Amino acid sequence: AFTLSLRFAGGVERVPAPLSAMVLRLPAGLSIDLGGVGICQASRLRSRGAAGCSAASLLGRGRALLEVHAGSQTLPEEVTVAVFRGPSRAGDPTFEIFGHGETPLDESSVSTAVLQADRAPFGSKLVVSVPPIPTLVYEPDASFSSLSLTIGALAGRSRGAVSVPRSCPAGGFPFAAAFTFADHSRASAAARVRCP
Repeated sequence: AFTLSLRFAGGVERVPAPLSAMVLRLPAGLSIDLGGVGICQASRLRSRGAAGCSAASLLGRGRALLEVHAGSQTLPEEVTVAVFRGPSRAGDPTFEIFGHGETPLDESSVSTAVLQADRAPFGSKLVVSVPPIPTLVYEPDASFSSLSLTIGALAGRSRGAVSVPRSCPAGGFPFAAAFTFADHSRASAAARVRCP
């Protein structure tokens, strides 16, 4: 399995602007086994929620923490996240990321990620479009405070497993991310994971 954890900070009153897009760069050789994994349409997620898609299309789960403006207050919204395989685009695999929060707002959203080839030292990049997440009337859209996703290792299933590179480059496996926010600001991050 592969777990990705992100934390966002900064912005007005220490609340980041709403996230609109991100690009996650993955090390060469890291791959997801999509053999036998079903397809879930984003339209089904929007109309029926996670229950609208087959368990055979589920690739991972996670959690997110969002910040919701309510007048002079900022309230946390805990969100459960499920990742499904979506239909391919021009031969590239896609993933539908479904998030649902219940308190203080009962709100769902679907983000689409496209897995594309990338240049060295990376092997692929995940290009994610994040829709606005509306909150209260006249208030800004919700902002991400943190996000954690685990892909693969679902109970009793081998499909969707993550394969790691056979060799580790000097200095560890490289990861990088670039983020675009609704106010047009940008941020980036990079990390290396130690060789096992």
